[in-house]
Amino acid sequence: MAFSAPRVDLRIKAVLLDDERLTVDLMDGRSIAVPLAWYPRLFDATPEQRRNWEIAGGGYGIHWPDVDEDLSTEGLLRG
Repeated sequence: MAFSAPRVDLRIKAVLLDDERLTVDLMDGRSIAVPLAWYPRLFDATPEQRRNWEIAGGGYGIHWPDVDEDLSTEGLLRG
């Protein structure tokens, strides 16, 4: 009996930020959580600026226009 590999979908489903952590939920059910301190622009941003994000890059990136920050799921997975 052969098993198929789980489906990988690196597109972004949700983005959550607090004062210490950035958490990104992916369409395939995985979550990536990293320290906000890794991203100084986001760390120094106001809560309002952090909340103003948009999905970019066909669903594989996040853009914060107020602080000119862009992150990709591939980069987050690499650490």
